[in-house]
Amino acid sequence: MAQPLAGVRIADFSHVIAGPLATHFLCLLGAEVIKIEPPSGDVLRNYTQNKRLRGMAEPFIGANAGKKSVVLDLKSDFGKHAARKLIESSDILVENFRPGVISRLGLGYEDLSQINPHLIFCSISGYGQFGPMRDYPAIDQIIQSVSGLMGLSGEPGSSPMRVGFPIVDTYSALLAAFAIQSAYVQRERDPARAGQYIDMSMLDASLVMMASVINPLVISGTEPRRTGNRGFSLAPTADTFETAENAVTIGAVQQNQYERLCMALERPDLLSDPRFSDPDARMAHDKELQGELAKTFKTRTALEWESILSQAGVPAGAVRPVKDVLELAQLEGRGLKLEIDVPNPAVGRTSILNAGFRFAHDGPGVSAPPPLLGEHTEQILAELGLMPS
Repeated sequence: MAQPLAGVRIADFSHVIAGPLATHFLCLLGAEVIKIEPPSGDVLRNYTQNKRLRGMAEPFIGANAGKKSVVLDLKSDFGKHAARKLIESSDILVENFRPGVISRLGLGYEDLSQINPHLIFCSISGYGQFGPMRDYPAIDQIIQSVSGLMGLSGEPGSSPMRVGFPIVDTYSALLAAFAIQSAYVQRERDPARAGQYIDMSMLDASLVMMASVINPLVISGTEPRRTGNRGFSLAPTADTFETAENAVTIGAVQQNQYERLCMALERPDLLSDPRFSDPDARMAHDKELQGELAKTFKTRTALEWESILSQAGVPAGAVRPVKDVLELAQLEGRGLKLEIDVPNPAVGRTSILNAGFRFAHDGPGVSAPPPLLGEHTEQILAELGLMPS
């Protein structure tokens, strides 16, 4: 059995993170992704502090392995002609120019659906293709700010805090990949195999991602607030505590979990104390309870508490730097890492992340490296019956 999207061709006109990451997920599922780059290349190629990796930056490697690179100047007549020829043979097109740009190039959905009525066309932008903010420029950090995400991050009373990685780009990419696959299923079930236009807004995606706090606001007027490391339940036993070495996060949000927590901590007094006897009491005396817990957690290391509490049935995890997470034995055999050979001597043989889920067979993965700029230009143009100008 082939991978789910084997035989599907994607014309990828996107750049930086959200668009390329969306097509990366589709590439991992077997799609042929042809990355259209300007002569200067996708700017993500140079997002690195290591000068030896310019042109093949680490984020670029992780989002573009297995793709083919074709260089086209879309401002030239030949570039536009070649792009249209490629799109004629494609199932899907993805672009993340600012709204209106691709239409001004003569490559908008209305034009292309005339030459390829089966085309699924996905536009990814900061605010979507219509509305008063549609022409505002946006990147991940801006949408984190505008969406309210940044305002919810950090400790109570502190300044707004950006999430420590491009979370909006990443979630937008996942949502775009989901939308594209849904449209593809829809098309394949349609006797006419009619195409579809997808308008993907990073602001919309952010609010969907924040549904757990948006819905209470919309439904009952409960405004979200900055809670630091306190869990969504706001229980005082769903928080992060310093230990004898590093910090540990616990999530005892149910009564039986609280009881197990007290026994594992060897603090039966916290069970019998009427201030902490039930969830309402614990919330009313959260500072006192957290003070008691803080003293006990200082008696062991975070890794020791992680083991003790997890075995007792209490959700718990030591706070780790990312480099330590990658060494966890849990990851062995999960298929999360893909080995590839990067065409840059400063990298060579390395690994990137897979899709994050497993199939019993024929699941996600690629073995080809990320392409050099324009590496497949001649090959693809020849397939289209064209010669570079």
